[in-house]
Formats: sequence, C-alpha cells, structure tokens
Amino acid sequence: MAKFNKPSQTILTTNAEGHAAYAMPERLKLVTQVLTSFFREEKFYGDNSDGLIATLEPVIRKDPEFVSKLAVYARRVFNMRSVSHVLVCYLAHEPAGKPFVRNTVRGVVQRGDDATEILSFYLSTFGKPIPNALRKGLEDVFLTFDEYTLAKYKGTSHALKMRDVLCLTRPKPQSEEQSAMWKRLLEDRLTPPLTWETQLSANGNTRETWEALIDSGKVGYMALLRNLRNIISAQPSNIEKVFAQIESPEAVRASRQLPFRFLSAYKNLPANAGSRALDALEAAAEASIGNMEKLEGTTVIAVDCSGSMSSLVSANSTVRCAEIGTMLGLLANRICQNSIFYTFDDRIQQEPVSRRQGMLYTATHLSRANGGTNMDLPFLQMIHDRVKADRLIIISDNMCNMGETAWYKTTVQTCADRYRRESGRDIWVHAIDLMGYGTQQFHGPKTNIIAGWSEKVLQFISLAERGAGSLEAAIDGYSW
Repeated sequence: MAKFNKPSQTILTTNAEGHAAYAMPERLKLVTQVLTSFFREEKFYGDNSDGLIATLEPVIRKDPEFVSKLAVYARRVFNMRSVSHVLVCYLAHEPAGKPFVRNTVRGVVQRGDDATEILSFYLSTFGKPIPNALRKGLEDVFLTFDEYTLAKYKGTSHALKMRDVLCLTRPKPQSEEQSAMWKRLLEDRLTPPLTWETQLSANGNTRETWEALIDSGKVGYMALLRNLRNIISAQPSNIEKVFAQIESPEAVRASRQLPFRFLSAYKNLPANAGSRALDALEAAAEASIGNMEKLEGTTVIAVDCSGSMSSLVSANSTVRCAEIGTMLGLLANRICQNSIFYTFDDRIQQEPVSRRQGMLYTATHLSRANGGTNMDLPFLQMIHDRVKADRLIIISDNMCNMGETAWYKTTVQTCADRYRRESGRDIWVHAIDLMGYGTQQFHGPKTNIIAGWSEKVLQFISLAERGAGSLEAAIDGYSW
C-alpha cells in the first residue's frame, strides 16, 4: 500500500456543458448550492433545486450539525430566506437531523413569516404529522411574537395563516395577556398594524401618505429600497430622511442587504430621480464593505459575462446573474491595493474601472451576458501581459465550454498552473461560484472555493490567505 503517493481525492467529471470539471465534496457542494439559491427559481441550466435536495439528504445523515449551522448561517449572515426554510424542514424529516431542529428553528426564524413559510413547506412536502422537534421549535418562536408581529404576518391571503401555526403547534400561553392576544388572533380581532403596506392600502400612494410613513419610522430598510421609485414619484417633503437612512453605514450593516438589492433599486429609479437618490444608493453600496480588510499587492479580478450568466436571479427580479458578478467584482476592486479588472466570455476585455466612478453605474454598463465561457482567457491574458499578480478572483458560474482546455478535456486548473510556472508567481486562485451547479474548475494548494451573492464572500479571501479559515470552516465554527 502506498504511504505517501496516495490517490487524488479530486474526481474529474463534466459540467452541464460537457466540459471537464472537478466534482465537489458533498459539504462544499451543498454550501455553494444553498448560498446561491432562492429555491424553485429557474437558472440558465434549469432549476437545480432538486439537485440541492439530492446533496442535502446524505449530508444530513452524515453531518446534521453542519446542516443546522448552514441553515442559520444562510439566514442570518447571507440573508437567504427560502432555502434556509428548506434546510430546516429536511432536518426535521430525517431521523439524524431531529436533535438539531428545535435550535435551528430558533436560529432561522427572524420574522413572523419565517414560521409560516417553514410550516407551509413541511406540510406541502411531507404532510402530517408534524415532527415533534419542529413543533417544539415553532412553539418556542411563537411564544416570542407580539401583537404587531402576529397582525403583520397573519397571512390573510395565504393558504397557511399565523392562526394555523398556533393551532398546529399548540403552545401554552405564558400569561393571561398572551392567552387573550391569541384568542384575538383566532377571532381575527388583532389591532391592525401600522405598516407601510396597510397605510398605502388605506390612504393611497400619495405625497401625504409617504410623509406620514417616513416620519413614523415604520418603513424598514428593505421596504425603502423596494419603494424608492414610488417615494420619489410621490415627492414627499421629508424625502431627505429616506436618503439619509439608505446611505447610513449603520443602517446598511444592520439591514444585511445583498449587494444586488442596491443595484435593483438603482435600475428601477425613475428618469427624474436626480443625483441625490443616485448618490445615496452608491453610498450604501460603498458602506457594505466599509469595514472589510484590504487586499495588499496586485489582484486580478475576472468576471464571467457569458451567455449562461444571463438568467435573472429570480422571477421577480430585473437583475441578471452577470450583474451580480460584476457588482461583486466592483466591490472586490474597492478593497484592493492594486487591481486589474477583466470581463470575459469567449473574448476578454480589460475594463478601465475607476474608483471615482459609482459602482452601480459601472455595473449596469459593464455587464453583458452573451457568448461562450472561456475561463482560460484571464490566465492567458495575464501571461501575455506579464502581469505579476498576487491573486486572481474569478467570478463565474463555472460552466466552461471552450478554450484550450476544452480541446484537451482538462480543467482550467492547467491554465492556473501554467501561469504560476511561467510567471514565477505562486498566486492564490479565489473562485466565487454564483450559481451552485455543483462542479469546480480549480483544486489544490492556494485554491479557495467560495460561493454566494453577498459581499460577505469577499472576507474569505484574506482569511484563506492567512490560513485563518474557509467559508466551510466558518460555517463549521458558527454559533448563535
């Protein structure tokens, strides 16, 4: 038996395009699928939610604690809702996951409708009975809901309502006041909540309505972004409060918005929005990376803008995957000491990205989504231009389908090795996966596979280079 020259654990496979790729280890594959999924949403190569489930079930059986941590990490750190609900339900269904369910529910439920969504998904997927661990977890969080929460998320038009959660989980009230409140819920007599939805419904999308809502402080950060077009069109006299809230670094960090939310709001601004609205959104995007560690040396950033990046992030969004990639690349550019910025498909182009130019403006003008995917090009261009890089950040869906490596049925890893060999630079390759199709192009020392649509992925660049941990390790060590 060989003692030192052991077989490689990296398995060569093919991606959806038939190009050579490496199969991902199960846990890493699950991480990439979870952090790039709104679940049951179409992607360029179809909805890969069933593939996520196929990865999830065996990981639960082998390492249910990791799945528990991943569910809460996805919800609290990466602000992913629907997929975290799915993880909770499959944990509850699998015998190995049951000991972790109650605590996971407490970690995942951040809003009242998290509870209704979890229970609705479980019942529609597995039916009754509800596992005791899931019932106990939902009972725990239901006890924390006040009247405002119950009224806001009671679910008038939904198949499963908040009162159904009460009836199905049967929590014991902790006081007479709570018992009376639950009775009002069952009888539909809760005090109507003062929310932007109820006020707009009652009073109309008018200047006066928005002035009252803005002064009330009842409009959350996400709601401000989603309604910014309506607010600007209504022209409330106190609109400066909205802009101040949007650009506040503290509010940005507390909101945990994914970067493409700023881009979506930017794209939806009316033609007469004016520079103040644009500046507020740009400032918000900048604030999202305000405390992030800087990357020393020279960084090459390469963003995939090929045709397979053309799909929308969700059916309700106007943002394409290519724009998410460009946005993440521009955020990375902001934390680099020196940088070279490429976009590529079946050709490559160095982009004159200026740090004085707004990221949102640049993202909408740089990102295209057409052509094939030749991931060899960044390495070949670096060799041609004799770039002395310290790292490459490559942002892609990994669906390579052309280039030198395509002819030889090898992965892009051969190009990374060639650059290291010919340049004499033992660079790091940080591959950010945006779509979670389940394969990777790189492996070996100084390779860092990360995934997600959040700026949070960028912090794992410096962490990996210091040997301080990977995204997978961060989830392993996560506690709440």
